[in-house]
Amino acid sequence: MDINTVATTPYDDQRPGTSGLRKKTRVFLEKPNYLENFVQATFDSLEDFQGKTLVIGGDGRYGNKEATQTIVRLAVANGFGRVLIGKYGLLSTPAASCVIRKYNAFGGFILSASHNPAGIDEDFGIKYNAGNGGPAPEKITEAIYEHTLKIDRYLSCESEDIHLEKVGSTKIGDTEVVVINPISDYAQLMQEIFDFDAIRELFKSGFRMCFDGMHAITGPYAKAILETELGAPSGTVINHIPRPDFGGGHPDPNLTYAKKLVSIMFGPTPPEFGAASDGDGDRNMILGSNFFVTPSDSLAILAANATLVPGYKDGLAGVARSMPTSAAVDQVAKALNIPCFETPTGWKFFGNLMDAGKITLCGEESFGTGSDHVREKDGLWAVLFWLNILAARKQSVETIVSEHWKTYGRNFYTRHDFEGVDKGRAEEMIDNLRNRLHTLPDRAVGTMHISFSDDFSYTDPVDGSKSSGQGIRIQFNDGSRIIFRLSGTGTEGATLRVYIERFEADQSKHNVETQEALSDLIAFAHSIADIQKFTGRSKPTVIT
Repeated sequence: MDINTVATTPYDDQRPGTSGLRKKTRVFLEKPNYLENFVQATFDSLEDFQGKTLVIGGDGRYGNKEATQTIVRLAVANGFGRVLIGKYGLLSTPAASCVIRKYNAFGGFILSASHNPAGIDEDFGIKYNAGNGGPAPEKITEAIYEHTLKIDRYLSCESEDIHLEKVGSTKIGDTEVVVINPISDYAQLMQEIFDFDAIRELFKSGFRMCFDGMHAITGPYAKAILETELGAPSGTVINHIPRPDFGGGHPDPNLTYAKKLVSIMFGPTPPEFGAASDGDGDRNMILGSNFFVTPSDSLAILAANATLVPGYKDGLAGVARSMPTSAAVDQVAKALNIPCFETPTGWKFFGNLMDAGKITLCGEESFGTGSDHVREKDGLWAVLFWLNILAARKQSVETIVSEHWKTYGRNFYTRHDFEGVDKGRAEEMIDNLRNRLHTLPDRAVGTMHISFSDDFSYTDPVDGSKSSGQGIRIQFNDGSRIIFRLSGTGTEGATLRVYIERFEADQSKHNVETQEALSDLIAFAHSIADIQKFTGRSKPTVIT
């Protein structure tokens, strides 16, 4: 087998973020060596991986198989001893983390643009996960970026394509390339955590649910675990076949994009439970009959009921949430007398806390929850957690949530997304607000007064690293909050996210509609930031 050193030219737009490299698919297709540059830059940023194991898998979007073959050739040429690949090139993001951890892999590549649309005219992405199964830390992503600026060659080899359709092992030079079942290791881990017998009995009782795979990666996992293993009726999992374009849909599990599931769960004869997961399987949406559970409430309820699950029967070491996420879980942590950490957005911050044994559960308001079983958020895990709680408590989703509010109070919470806005104008808006932070304290909304405002910064309690500029926070004296952030998960323009929260202890006020309960704070947020002036938008694209 010949190792080829291929000359290449660096591109200055390959900077990886916390979610790796995401671009339009045509960028990867049309810029020579675009994928190869990123992969080689990653290898050039790592040390002592020769002879060790690399994991490769993706969400099945357009270009997934071809990219897998390319990465295999580079991995062989760079000296990896073993490469593990999900059959058909598939692995959900949490399953990839599971495989990396189970087989003590050096790391792995995940081919995904998360919840972004797929297809030749949509998005493609790649990220590197480290040996703990979680996203690469900043020191690695920064090193990758530096190497992409100066890369002048990559290493590859000439070999036939791997037969991704068949589980088995083959040799390319000194490297063993193994195609594995993408579901089995993950399914085994889920069985170790949850009470599968109790969930089987739940389905035997006539309990109905609907899971929307959104034509993305989680469909086969849900089909195998929910229907085959747990005995849910055939047809429980809809849109279960992954498609290169995700069926032309937007694989983001929220009330706007999971339209079919929402129509079923808010229809005339809805099932008792509904759920959806996103493009790469790390996000989740939870629904009851005619009832939506916010991701922030979901995290809090999982924490409050964790001891009902065998894997967490001894309690939680601690919990964590991203800064923009509702403080609902804080109320639970206080009652349980366990630590609660507030981190920047990005799963790597949770990973540090989990690796140090400081937390067990964690979550983000953007429909992501997880635990220390892997080092990624995990959509299907959250669904199974809810099923375990429903089996143990024998109550409806709405009753469980209502009783939670009665015990801990309700955090009214919403997120308004302004998608595809002009990036320059959005950044100007944030800068303008940041420069006026010192003028905001003591301003009032009704009886609420601003107690402080800042641009959130974080010092990691594990490694001491510092992160600044994480979002504008406006905090009121009663605990209410408004937060402004720009999201980097898209590939076009910018997404302005505005988060609004109010805590309400009075049970008689818990049934007020969320947007109504927050109407005064929403109006204040638009006014204080001059949203329409800077974005040209008077209404958000998506409300969650």
